[in-house]
Amino acid sequence: MQGYNCIMVYNSEGNKLLFCKRTKDPYMGLYNLIGGKIDKDEDGFSAAYRELKEETGIDSNDIQLHHMMDFTYYNQNCYVEVYAGRLSKEIELREEDNPLEWLSLNENFFDYSKFAGEGNIGHMVEQVNIYGMGEKRSGIR
Repeated sequence: MQGYNCIMVYNSEGNKLLFCKRTKDPYMGLYNLIGGKIDKDEDGFSAAYRELKEETGIDSNDIQLHHMMDFTYYNQNCYVEVYAGRLSKEIELREEDNPLEWLSLNENFFDYSKFAGEGNIGHMVEQVNIYGMGEKRSGIR
């Protein structure tokens, strides 16, 4: 079963979330979270930090990721590990293939016409807002 990751990166103030705008299918033209494939025999955290570095230039010195949840898609023979973290400082982003953009947390992340994932991004954001990242019980602070 192929593994993938989604990484929710909050800015240092905790009021914006980093997205890439997909330039190819699936989800071409829609906003998606940072992430990619987990290589065979690769640890989930290692894969998340690797993808984050490749796609944005953000490394483990800039952010502490928290493993938030997993989704298994048996009909697609894959699973997705979801990580979230807040930048420790402002950094200059380095785009790989897709343009990067900070979006306000006031967005409707359930909007299928704007966001990839059939509502999953909205669900993930709500979970972090309600339960936090292990740092505190409410929100990302």
